[in-house]
Amino acid sequence: MSMPGNPNVMPPPEVVTVETDRVACDGGGGALGHPRVYLSVGANGQVDCPYCDRRFVLKAGAHAAAH
Repeated sequence: MSMPGNPNVMPPPEVVTVETDRVACDGGGGALGHPRVYLSVGANGQVDCPYCDRRFVLKAGAHAAAH
């Protein structure tokens, strides 16, 4: 399966909508997951986990927190 318009790009395995621009991902598999990583949602409103490719998308209307 590929993304429409680009046959060489695979869709992310899972998309998670979040309300904050800082997220943590551990793969969600308990002992079968991966090390916990903390990610910051970019200016494009999304970030992909470098381990499992889970995509975190900032919810429409949510604002980035001041850091």
